[in-house]
Amino acid sequence: MAGVDYKRELKDLIDVVVSEKGSDLHFSVGAHPVVRVTGSLIQLVKKPILTDQDVEGFAKVLMSKKRFEEFTERFEVDFAYAHADGVRFRGNAYYQSGSMSVALRLIPNKIRTIEELGLPPILESFSQRTQGFFLCVGPVGQGKSTTLAAIVENINQSRADHIVTIEDPIEYLYDPKKSLVDQREIGVDSHSFESALHSAFRQDVDVILVGEMRNAETIGTAVTAAETGHLVLATLHTNNASQTIDRIIDSFPEGQHEQIRMQLAGSLTGIFSQRLIPRIAGGLIPAYELLVNNSAVSNLIREGRTHEIQTVIETGLEHGMIDMNRSLLDLVKRGEITVENAFAYSTNPKGLERLM
Repeated sequence: MAGVDYKRELKDLIDVVVSEKGSDLHFSVGAHPVVRVTGSLIQLVKKPILTDQDVEGFAKVLMSKKRFEEFTERFEVDFAYAHADGVRFRGNAYYQSGSMSVALRLIPNKIRTIEELGLPPILESFSQRTQGFFLCVGPVGQGKSTTLAAIVENINQSRADHIVTIEDPIEYLYDPKKSLVDQREIGVDSHSFESALHSAFRQDVDVILVGEMRNAETIGTAVTAAETGHLVLATLHTNNASQTIDRIIDSFPEGQHEQIRMQLAGSLTGIFSQRLIPRIAGGLIPAYELLVNNSAVSNLIREGRTHEIQTVIETGLEHGMIDMNRSLLDLVKRGEITVENAFAYSTNPKGLERLM
């Protein structure tokens, strides 16, 4: 694509993503630009196959000079890109087989409510807490950030709190309403999640959103914040509640496991796991699991019996618990998703088969 105006070409591609209701845009050497629509990748074959020069050209438009230099030094980098018409993307640039690649995730301008997202109303109760540790978990691309944004916006509209978000990069933008909202981007406003979290203690903060907990230091500081009178919201790339608790505990040296179990048993409020399932009528719809921390769950965490937590969820409907398989079954019965997709997205297909 010699002599290409990459800024103009990028605008054309972004217009395609928006008009087709796409979620992602990919640039890779040796392939056409690719858009993800309703979970499926579609090659834009009317566009030329990309060269090294093309992908580098797009990368330079998408990133600041400082971010691009960081990318070429570290071989991967997260960034945010705001288009002139207000469309925003979360991006990751990386090398593969010696060539640059870029993946962009569309961030909707409007923060949708819990109801609009098709999420359970009980999530609103977690936004009403004044302290504790609430986690939204699941694989990449399953709507974790969108769910937490809905919870934060609920707080923003209903409480006069100081909310600090710590993100890499900043995704959803909040207009301060009843709350004061400060958004800090790693690499721009702070050097690391750990330093930003420690600093938050001195910022008269009420609510802290941690975009991603990547190491034991961040997790430990987040748990301490939740213990000391703050509401902490965070994400982890785990599949379900019991795996999340194990991941948190196992991120620490063995000699600290008992201490972190005690802290987690006392500070955890809930773990919400979600998947976005293709709808029969088109688009995506969430299926989910919710663990609500109560005395029974706290005891299991404290005693290291996390393998029993799934049973508590399956039998804890009266306590607000939601089982992923029952959520999937409900979507099948409502005609929203196919039986095949229910099994494909279940973390316990044998358990789903018994319910069927």
